[in-house]
Amino acid sequence: MEKSNLKNRASKVFKSYLPILEWAPKYNKKTLANDLIVALIVTMMLIPQSLAYALLAGLPPEIGLYASMAPLVLYAIFGTSRALAVGPVAVASLMTAAAAGQLASQGSPEYYGAAIALAMVSGLLLMAMGFLKLGFLANFLSHPVIAGFITASGLQIAAGQLGPVLGINAHGESFLDIVISLWHSILSIHWTTAAIGIGSLIFLFWVRKGLKPMLLKLKLGPKTADLMVKIGPVIAIIATIVIVWFMGLADKGVQIVGKVPEGLPKIQLPPLDFALWLKILVPALLISIVGYVESISVALTLAAKKRQRVDPDQELIAIGAANIGSAVSGGFPVTGGFSRSVVNFDAGAETPAAGVFTAVGIGLTTLFLTPLLFFLPNATLAATIIVAVMSLVDFSALKHTWDYAKTDFAAMLVTIVVTLIMGIEPGLIAGVTLSIFLHLYKTSRPHVAVVGQIPGTSSFRNVERHKVVTDPEILSLRVDESLYFPNARYLEDLVNEKVAANPEVRHVILECPAVNNIDFSALESLEAINQRLKDGGISLHLSEVKGPIMDRLQHSHFLKELTGGVHLRQYDAVASINPKLADQTRKAEKISNAEPI
Repeated sequence: MEKSNLKNRASKVFKSYLPILEWAPKYNKKTLANDLIVALIVTMMLIPQSLAYALLAGLPPEIGLYASMAPLVLYAIFGTSRALAVGPVAVASLMTAAAAGQLASQGSPEYYGAAIALAMVSGLLLMAMGFLKLGFLANFLSHPVIAGFITASGLQIAAGQLGPVLGINAHGESFLDIVISLWHSILSIHWTTAAIGIGSLIFLFWVRKGLKPMLLKLKLGPKTADLMVKIGPVIAIIATIVIVWFMGLADKGVQIVGKVPEGLPKIQLPPLDFALWLKILVPALLISIVGYVESISVALTLAAKKRQRVDPDQELIAIGAANIGSAVSGGFPVTGGFSRSVVNFDAGAETPAAGVFTAVGIGLTTLFLTPLLFFLPNATLAATIIVAVMSLVDFSALKHTWDYAKTDFAAMLVTIVVTLIMGIEPGLIAGVTLSIFLHLYKTSRPHVAVVGQIPGTSSFRNVERHKVVTDPEILSLRVDESLYFPNARYLEDLVNEKVAANPEVRHVILECPAVNNIDFSALESLEAINQRLKDGGISLHLSEVKGPIMDRLQHSHFLKELTGGVHLRQYDAVASINPKLADQTRKAEKISNAEPI
């Protein structure tokens, strides 16, 4: 029996690390048919994106195709999301270009080696975090910081792609640098390239906004209309390839992709250079965390729609494995992409096998179709990137954040401004640093309310918000925050201040319904409060202390030295001191409880 239980436990653990063992045995012909259709749609979408994001990362276009095969297969083995599509994405590509660009010039073998090493180090970091259950580290990237970072990155990416769209040279490590570079080059626009680039932009924006309504008016079904919208970039690519080839525009200065090597990528190790890995450690960590946050957000959102389960820690392992797969197949950092994952979901992906079939489609493209990409203009790929990333730019979030929380607005604004002026890494670090500082500041000054009893009830509420009854000899303070080292002294000072302002006080009650933790520093502060009150002839009481907190307090001397008592409810604490008033107040005429807490 014991051996059987041990075997079952081992099998469960094994399956938790290899989710493919859960869905693969249930795979059938119907699921296969659905996944094949989804793979065809996503492949058509992924080909132009892969080419474009490779160029955005400062790499040859075929590298984008390489980064879109092994990661999909490995994610299918290790991933828990049924719809997440892993591959190159805009923000990770930009971060790759920024990190590799600090070590070597674009086009050099050293630059390519750095990009591959970034994928490997990112993958190893993610897998280590997954095995150690460190998914919580991503929580240090608050939503305002991520939103600000993505908005700023979207603007920087779009600005950087205006150069290829207009046929001019524009470069820089930040949005400001790129804008200055564009301004200096504005008079050297290559008008033929600009016609192709701007024409592609107009067409792609129209496809996103106007194509579906037009097709619906022509009585096409919603699914067919959606499919036509998704393959809009493919149409733009085919059309501009034909135009450039037919009109011989490559000989007239239009920059084209040129020869894209045929064949599958070779399996090889990235540069095993410890000094290089040390230099890219911080950028790789940032790419890992940003990519994971984006991936897990998409995965959880899509899984919730079908009531499916996604394991955040296992996703770290899966995305880590995908990055290692990208590295050994000559790719760069990858993560779960929002747009292609949504397409995957909407098209009806049943299992991660759809990603495997997509990888097969990309592989067939690299084997047989790359010669057709020779006359593909860079301006079209740049337009594809601009249209994709502009959906990431969301300035309305600034207004919503300002209306709700000024501190979160500050974190978002600082992230945007620093990213635009100084670059992506300083912007992200500044946003995270400010968020942590503001959190510590807010929790260092916890909300503590003086409370009284609501007539007709045994409930206690803020004296400044409600009509309550109080006893001048009892000071009841509700602590609305966990107590730990940044705010321990604040509570000491507050209690001293309130007691000094109320000479009649003989009892202080700390109501603790929101206190989830009391660290050692806070415990010493409570001991100091108890001793000072005792010296002044005042008793200290606690109420509504949670079980885990009581368990810890019982291992200290604090409860033995406490001058008052510990009570289950605030009402019990007050009743133990002034039972007559508490009972009379409870029996008094009831008033409305509809006031804010």
